Amino acid sequence: MSFLDKIKNIINKKSEVDPNEDLFWKLITDIAKNNQTYYSVDFKKLSTYQEILKFNDKQKVEIILFLIEKKHQHEKFLKAELRLTHIINDIITSLVKEKISYDEMDIYNIITAFITHKNKDGELPAFIFWPVNQFVTKVASQYKGKELNYILKTVLEDLKNDSNLINAQYYDKAKFKIIEKIDSLLFESENGSDSVKPVLFFESDVLSDYANLQIENLPKEEKILWYKILTEARKATGAKPSDKFLKETKNILEQLSIEKFKQLLNEWMTVTIQSKDEIPEQEYFVGTFALSLQNTDMLKGLVWMCSHFNDSQTIYKISKLAERCYQKIPNKGPAAAGLGNACLFTLYKTEGLEGISQLSRLKLRIKQNNTQTLIEKYLYQAAEEQGISIYEIEDLAADDFDLSDGKRTWLFDDYKAEISLLNIGKVETKWIKPDENLQKTVPTFVKEKFGAEFTALKNIVKQVEQNSSSQRDRIDRMFRSGRKMPWQHFDTYYLSHGLISFIAKKIIWIITENDTSVSAIWIDNSWRNSANEVLNPSKNSFVSLWHPSLETIKDVSDWRNFLIENKIQQPIKQAFREVYLLTEAEINTKNYSNRMAAHILKQHQFNILAKTRGWKYSLMGSYDDGRENESAEIILKEHNLRAEFWVSEVNADNQFNDAGIWNYVATDQVRFENLANNEPVDLINVPAQVFSEIMRDVDLFVGVASVGNDPTWQDTGGVPAYRDYWQSYSFGDLSEVAKMRKDILTNLVPRLKINKIAEVKDKFLVVQGKLRTYKIHIGSTNILMEPNDQYLCIVPDRSAKNHTDNLFLPFEGDSGLSIILSKAFLLADDDKITDSTITSQINQK
Repeated sequence: MSFLDKIKNIINKKSEVDPNEDLFWKLITDIAKNNQTYYSVDFKKLSTYQEILKFNDKQKVEIILFLIEKKHQHEKFLKAELRLTHIINDIITSLVKEKISYDEMDIYNIITAFITHKNKDGELPAFIFWPVNQFVTKVASQYKGKELNYILKTVLEDLKNDSNLINAQYYDKAKFKIIEKIDSLLFESENGSDSVKPVLFFESDVLSDYANLQIENLPKEEKILWYKILTEARKATGAKPSDKFLKETKNILEQLSIEKFKQLLNEWMTVTIQSKDEIPEQEYFVGTFALSLQNTDMLKGLVWMCSHFNDSQTIYKISKLAERCYQKIPNKGPAAAGLGNACLFTLYKTEGLEGISQLSRLKLRIKQNNTQTLIEKYLYQAAEEQGISIYEIEDLAADDFDLSDGKRTWLFDDYKAEISLLNIGKVETKWIKPDENLQKTVPTFVKEKFGAEFTALKNIVKQVEQNSSSQRDRIDRMFRSGRKMPWQHFDTYYLSHGLISFIAKKIIWIITENDTSVSAIWIDNSWRNSANEVLNPSKNSFVSLWHPSLETIKDVSDWRNFLIENKIQQPIKQAFREVYLLTEAEINTKNYSNRMAAHILKQHQFNILAKTRGWKYSLMGSYDDGRENESAEIILKEHNLRAEFWVSEVNADNQFNDAGIWNYVATDQVRFENLANNEPVDLINVPAQVFSEIMRDVDLFVGVASVGNDPTWQDTGGVPAYRDYWQSYSFGDLSEVAKMRKDILTNLVPRLKINKIAEVKDKFLVVQGKLRTYKIHIGSTNILMEPNDQYLCIVPDRSAKNHTDNLFLPFEGDSGLSIILSKAFLLADDDKITDSTITSQINQK
């Protein structure tokens, strides 16, 4: 028996009584002949449907009402026959979209049928079961600006109340669209089409509670313009604004004034940025963004409107809002990715390069793969529009914040405020009295008299701190590209740049003219080589980053000595940068390296590290997603290469979290592929500097994310099958990073107050305490106690004093070094330790 015959038998149709029944089955038969799946039917191609379209409007309304009744009668079909109800609903939807002129009773009858004939319990609103939104759209178009009679008003109110039956985020957008259309129709009927309907933010959340009160307290003319603005903001659907949206909103903003728009919107963005997401207190949950879905979309529309103008404070706020939107809600993902994407679009679209500068900063801050891809797309588009490379667009977009050599001064009457960039991410603010003496606190009159200027100063300080870090990281990534810059470009955007010069003047550069190259650093207002000789580079030169992998051992040693002698602390690890040269084993394996294989990493930590360094990686789960293994990868466009670091899940002892994500991954090969043909590339053909940089990244991933670095991993259970790995890594051979750390410690320890009881031996910093002797592994930072190499577990205190703060180091940032020194100073006075979790281990012999 065919599907059609089954349906006819189940329904027990009455074709001899109702002509619509015959028409219905004729249409179903037509569908059966033309579409065997009964899904995605193109009704326009059916002769029976074309016959229906020739009916008059009253007949079409009768057919719609008949079909509503038909579907409702047969809700109890067997599951196998539910396709018929799907088809009926599709027919109704298609007819509702046709050009039909409805009178008041038609509308009343159809809406009443929608409301009456829904699910059997009547607990869900009609729009879930019927094409209510499409029907209301047609009614709104037909009756726009017309006076509605009592019957029509009543049934529309009934439909509005019915739509409000449900309170679930999944249906909110559809519900509010219907309610908005009904409200607009009723408002215009009462007040005329020229009246402006009051429109505010939806519901009650942190934004609506704050913003709606502000709008309602505005003067009448401003309030009406804001109603118009918010009406347009409610239309903010899709990934990008339409040209029509941008054109219409620009006209309204000009009537209000851009300044008034910016003032309120900046406040609303601040409220959103500072809001907290809702995280239910239960084991399995999906958190929600602090704003409702509707208000999130409205704010998206307002952000789009900012592409009409270029304002530093607004651009900065949009950038911060983007960061807020991409913050992860556990078990859900980014808090509000759609709103975040709107921020990225607006940053790209604003005139000038300030928005591009913020995109460049966000590229280093936001870790989601798809967001990284979107940012890169906008950056490449901006570069293409300017006819330059992506590196140049980022150079041009780097804001100097009106700094000069990392400093800037503000005047407040006879007082001065001076900000100075002390270190990457750290700005000092000094207040100077008229007599040139320092004042420790902000003068009271500054806050009272110069509130806006003082706020601007604080914003600049935050931006300088953030941008100094992002520009440092951007320059560090240039090591992979081997980029060369013309002297004039370098001088303008690096050496003479108010912010970047703070970084550039502490970096060693290769200056090349014709076939001659010299390495030099800017010191005492002149270029000097490692022998401290003054150089006079030609303006016809090209400039690139110096890298130790391309230099002799003597050259590297000379530069290291120069930095130490002149107490130059580099913002990036350069002269003391780890070097990874091709080994004999890697030459033999030809197109892959096993140097970093067979390590166990904490997957989430590895994921964060990889994305911080610009790699793309997707977390591996215990569910079947079609992947047998995974790799972190990075595209090296300048070299037409893709680097891959292969990993696989550690499938042991159910080691996955509540979301089904594996806790640990095992490392495997490092490979390079040709971007053009995806073929493996022999390692010997990979440029030495590129190979060194990629292996350095991978060593960083292993060195930081390895379970061997966790002093508690073995004691808290870990993965029993891999305890031997933990032991071998914790106290095994030193990596390149650890070898560099050992060199630093060798020179540093003699200058410490613990120099008489501490020394570097082999793989350890050995400390002679009062009670025992301790061996701190220079790689993992884990500790063994003599005489029996008993393990001592000490969890690092992140808030403890950093013992490298007052010591000169030739480069910034080595958390492992800080941990080693903190443990060394603690154990040097082991008789004064009061923490029982430590003393109990020390006293156990």
